[in-house]
Amino acid sequence: MEIARDSGNDRGNDRRGRGDAPPPAVVLVRPREDGNVGAACRAMANMGLDELVLVEPVVAIGVLGRALAKGADHVLAGARRVGSLAEAVAPYQRVVGTAALRARSASGVVAPRELPAVLAADPPGTRAALVFGPEVSGLTNDELALCHPLVNVPCDPVQPTLNLAQAVLILVYELFVDRLARGAAEAAVVPEPAPEAAEHAQVEALFAQGVALLRRVDFARDDTFDHVRRDLRRLLARAALSAREAIILRGVCRRLDYALDRAEEPDAGRPDRLHE
Repeated sequence: MEIARDSGNDRGNDRRGRGDAPPPAVVLVRPREDGNVGAACRAMANMGLDELVLVEPVVAIGVLGRALAKGADHVLAGARRVGSLAEAVAPYQRVVGTAALRARSASGVVAPRELPAVLAADPPGTRAALVFGPEVSGLTNDELALCHPLVNVPCDPVQPTLNLAQAVLILVYELFVDRLARGAAEAAVVPEPAPEAAEHAQVEALFAQGVALLRRVDFARDDTFDHVRRDLRRLLARAALSAREAIILRGVCRRLDYALDRAEEPDAGRPDRLHE
């Protein structure tokens, strides 16, 4: 299978992962087994990633590699090949390296489950690359020096090293699960839609009802009432009433108006009227 060669691409910009950042790329440095390359492609596709970079020399992809890339042909076909790790990671702002057992005690080494929080702390739009060394030797010290943080997958001492494709799957799985959790959290905090605002005519009708009530209870006793009316109009403007709030307040005004009418009836003070 022919794999594209170029010095960079923007495919990751079309899909978003952490916040508004594109999903990370996977960089395989000098892979020696085509089955590992194919299985890594499938792991990437399983977890929603499609940007693969291969650092030369790269094993020829044969029948086994294509078979293990089942369902991820687009990842394998779209991979770009470059001559060095420095060239591979040039487009990215965050370069994550995978460290062998000997590097666990080094500074800046995190577990796979800690990696999502590290990436989430980066500024929005930060492009990240996950770098994996060759099967036998892993990344060289010079190559590790290009990476921060380093990720080490804890294993049982009886078999302390992982298969390359398995290592890819573990890291991209942790990132995928974190992305799902963040998406669920954001979906759970959906703000309620803003209520429909009251039309100006509704507010003016409410204002007129309120002023009429104030006049009925003899609040407008002197020439200061014009200033009071102005202040009340400003208060309503600041309140930015919703349509429902305006309807409720207009209903209150109507009930108060009705109560005043009842109070002014000639027999309103009779005892038998108090229990109606």
